[in-house]
Amino acid sequence: MAITDWPEDQRPRERLINHGAQALSDAELLAVFLRVGVSGKSAVDLGRDMVTHFGSLNRLFAATLAEFSVLNGLGPAKFAQLQAVLELARRALAEDLQNGTALNSPQAVRHYLQLLLANKSYESFAALFLDVKNRLIAAEELFRGTLTHTSVYPREVVKAALAHNAASIIVAHNHPSGTSEPSAADHALTQALKQALALVDVRVLDHFVVAGKHIHSFAEHGQI
Repeated sequence: MAITDWPEDQRPRERLINHGAQALSDAELLAVFLRVGVSGKSAVDLGRDMVTHFGSLNRLFAATLAEFSVLNGLGPAKFAQLQAVLELARRALAEDLQNGTALNSPQAVRHYLQLLLANKSYESFAALFLDVKNRLIAAEELFRGTLTHTSVYPREVVKAALAHNAASIIVAHNHPSGTSEPSAADHALTQALKQALALVDVRVLDHFVVAGKHIHSFAEHGQI
């Protein structure tokens, strides 16, 4: 049965308008995004297939075009739309950090880093460059590596901080393996970055390890 044949108060779009997006399931939210289903399946059915096939929203968001297109009804157009939605969300959170104070918005920082790093299939190292009022100047992916390893060069981080005239910096990297527990190498890197950046009077405020929905903060654990 097509969604247009459902009672109006059960249709995802109408429920979202009347009750807010938080009232919808993952499949229903995807149905609003998809707008239409495929032959024999409503948009909600297709949304449910997407959740089941990928296992989580994070895996769906991280899917390549080839992986995304495996399901009937999904292809380049929907893939492009999804990537546009994710990028808009990243930019909206970046605006919050540019207009406000990063240290007063820890959840905004976490959400931004999740959108920036959590869905990558390779290790990525990024930095948030902040001004003297802890407002975001810029965010950059500085290094990228493999599934399990990336090389980070403190000298290059210092050069980037100076180029942005940053007063402080928040660094972050992801663990595609799924665990946010920092390794011994992560601890050593944090200390090396602190020492290198201190020479140019730039403070390292925090180092986040992002693994899907889980984020480890060095500052919160007294490790920085």
